[in-house]
Amino acid sequence: MGRRPVTVRLARWSAEHPWRAIALWVVFVAVCFVGGSAAGLNEATDEDQAIGEFGQAQLIVDSGGFDRPATENVLITARSGSLDQTAAKAAAQDAADRLRQVDGVASIGTPMPSRDGSALLVPITMSGDPGTAGDRVQPLRDTTAKVQDAHPQLRVEQVGGPSIDKALDDTLGKDFKRAELLSLPVTLAILIIAFGALIAAGVPVLLALSSVAAAMGLSTLASHLVPATDTTASVILLIGMAVGVDYSLFYVRREREERAKGRSGLDAVEIAAETSGHAVVVSGTAVIISMGGLLLAQDAIFSSLAVGSILVVAVAVIGSLTVLPALLAKLGRWVDRPRVPLLWRLTAPRTGQSARPRFWPAVLKPALRAPVATLLISVALLLALAAPALGMKLKFPGPEDVPRTTAAMQAYDRLTAAFPSNGTSHTVAVRAPAEQADRVRAALTDLAGRTAADPLFAPAEADGPEIQVSADRRVSVLEVATPHASRSDEASRSLHELREDLVPATLGGIPGVEYAVGGGVAASEDYAAHIWAKLPIVAAFVLALTFLVMAWTFRSVVVALTSILLNLLSAGAAYGLLVLVFQSTWAEGLLGFTSMDAIVTWLPLFLFVVLFGLSMDYHVFVVSRIREAVDRGMPNREAVAHGITSSAGVVTSAAVVMVAVFSIFATLSMIDFKQLGIGLAAAILLDATIIRAVVLPSVMTLLGDANWWAPRFMRRRAVVAPAVEPPPAPAPELVGVR
Repeated sequence: MGRRPVTVRLARWSAEHPWRAIALWVVFVAVCFVGGSAAGLNEATDEDQAIGEFGQAQLIVDSGGFDRPATENVLITARSGSLDQTAAKAAAQDAADRLRQVDGVASIGTPMPSRDGSALLVPITMSGDPGTAGDRVQPLRDTTAKVQDAHPQLRVEQVGGPSIDKALDDTLGKDFKRAELLSLPVTLAILIIAFGALIAAGVPVLLALSSVAAAMGLSTLASHLVPATDTTASVILLIGMAVGVDYSLFYVRREREERAKGRSGLDAVEIAAETSGHAVVVSGTAVIISMGGLLLAQDAIFSSLAVGSILVVAVAVIGSLTVLPALLAKLGRWVDRPRVPLLWRLTAPRTGQSARPRFWPAVLKPALRAPVATLLISVALLLALAAPALGMKLKFPGPEDVPRTTAAMQAYDRLTAAFPSNGTSHTVAVRAPAEQADRVRAALTDLAGRTAADPLFAPAEADGPEIQVSADRRVSVLEVATPHASRSDEASRSLHELREDLVPATLGGIPGVEYAVGGGVAASEDYAAHIWAKLPIVAAFVLALTFLVMAWTFRSVVVALTSILLNLLSAGAAYGLLVLVFQSTWAEGLLGFTSMDAIVTWLPLFLFVVLFGLSMDYHVFVVSRIREAVDRGMPNREAVAHGITSSAGVVTSAAVVMVAVFSIFATLSMIDFKQLGIGLAAAILLDATIIRAVVLPSVMTLLGDANWWAPRFMRRRAVVAPAVEPPPAPAPELVGVR
């Protein structure tokens, strides 16, 4: 017999030296975590994240070295009817007097009435770092609350960037705490149902959590090469728990099956390594390739997510090949303790006649009996579900998409109604030689006058436009407000009018001038264009490398091609479902959101690579079981039936865990997380049911022996069948199905 695969040799050593393997794993996780903490996190800067003209505008503004302190406002309005101006001025004076005594307040501006007299606004300038203003704004809010108590006949509210940031942080903090509290017990509960034993259920969670801890430390170290963003840790947790539980589930389930057949503990671990361990390596490689595709997006956020995801998947694969065999060898039959009586009887591994499942053979009957009709119907349904994706629109969520359950957002609505210039605005950033500063100011003043006469923009300020000029007179900035919501067509048209007409007409003739239009609307449009441009490149990279890995792993071009097509079908159906749910209004009450008539800009690219990677977990595991049966001489039709029925339990359990955890994200307040949760949960559900139980068996039954065709150079080394007992004969209802 030739040299055993490295997965088997690693598992064998770990199983023979369990305490050493466990100790080495603990040391590895501790060193990674402590080393990362000591190195500190290097976060991405604005320059790292500059995309399109919006990014150019941001860099121009940053180069001006402006002192841009955080600002807040006290908004005074009537509770009903018209505003009593005398009472409002008294409340404004009271607010100003009290706030001047609060630590963190640099200055109080002159109260400003709205054009229609419905509101009075007291501007506040905060001291200190603007980046931490949200953490320091609570004393100001408490003071404003006291002013409200002193003037109950009026509505006195505080609103501004720091207040909104604080309110959102509080909301998201509660959301994530609830998600964390739910996800772990939900995962454990599903694994207990899958295994019927507490220790067997705890092992996958233990490996997943330790993999996440190690990857967190490694990603912190890696941030000094690829700067990190504030979403990296969340994605590491999400991906790490998904693949960590999956890989352990595949491995533990196979080891238990082999022990149930009478194998010794060491032999069962070795066979699990040769079969499920090999599948874990292949699926882990597929996930790493998918996540690596994000690096081609040339985007600091996606690069950070790619590095974090690659690290956590690599660590999970290493753990499943080393410490997991050691744990299983050390636990032995204790892995099936303590047993949950009823669940154990339902889930315990069986051999012989009792091992034949009944549910999945019934599900597979149509695919095995009439593969052409089953394939056509199922693919047609999935394509119909994917069709709405052709109308997908991409936008960033705006302030209007933030839940109105917080007082800060309710106050924001009243602020923008009374003072339109405090709502959506475009940033016109200009850089020119210092000697052109006067011409730049005149041009920006002319620009402000032109926009004031256009209904796409907010009316002019009474005291003229506020133009900021840097100390060296090289950078000038003008904020051009629009009364329309940031995601509205009118806001988009106002941006294009500035970029294509007004700004070039007023600034284009100045020698040496450089200008760009930024702001929230620009960020949304530019990032959407960036995603549409990069998605084909990333997809082509992921598809090409995944094809090569699958073709070489299974020594079959046909298997590789069908793998790609099935995963594309699954991703397309998930996209279509997202559009159906979130670009329409019918599900608003059901899921608790307000439709933004678009999909969050970053989601399609991220969703594609995550789904393509995670879907390969199931595909590799199922096709590996089919290939095992074929290599032992089983006819193709029976091999397909055996491979899917023998893997159905573990694939279903893994899918249920993922769907349950991802569904928790759909309960969060922010529309980003709702779309992410629904997209991931729906895609995994479709993949584990229709794709694996209907489309895959139909295709493989229809192709027959052609499934395993490959060019001669790929067949130079025969695939060695794993050293396992022949499987039980197929269930009677599957034998002879034509």
